[in-house]
Amino acid sequence: MSTFIGKYEAKADVKGRVFIPSVYRKLLPEADRERLVLRRDTDNDCLILYPVSVWNAKVEQLKSVLDEWNPDDQLLLMQFVSEAEWLDIDSQGRVLISRRHLQEIGVESSDMLFVGMIDRFALWGKPNYEKAGLSRQQVAALLKDKMMRK
Repeated sequence: MSTFIGKYEAKADVKGRVFIPSVYRKLLPEADRERLVLRRDTDNDCLILYPVSVWNAKVEQLKSVLDEWNPDDQLLLMQFVSEAEWLDIDSQGRVLISRRHLQEIGVESSDMLFVGMIDRFALWGKPNYEKAGLSRQQVAALLKDKMMRK
C-alpha cells in the first residue's frame, strides 16, 4: 500500500493543470500511474484524489454496508459515485482540474496544497487548509483520546 504523507505546495496553470508532486507520483502503484479518481470531500472544502485501486476498494466497502433493495442506500451509492470523475495523468505528471472544482475549494490565486492521507491525497486551497487546520494542542488531545480507546 502506498503511504502518501506530508504536504506540498502547488500551482495551477492557466488551463487548470496541476503537477502531482513527484513524491506522490512515485508512490502510485504501477497500475494507477495513468489515472486517478477525483471526488469533492463530503465534509471539508477540498478535493480527494484516489488511486484507482483505492477508489475501487472504497466503493466496494461502501457497497458492502448498503442494502441494494433500499432506495435510500441506492441513492447514497449513486450520489457518491456520480460526484466522482476520472482524472488522466499526462506524460508530465499533471492532472487537469476544472475551474469549478478549483473555485469550490477556494483556489483563486492558484495557491494550493497537496496533503497526504496515507492511501489517497487531498488538494486544498492553501487559505482554506490553514483555516481548517487544528492547533497542536487539539491534535495532541484528539490523538490521545483516539489512541487510548484501543
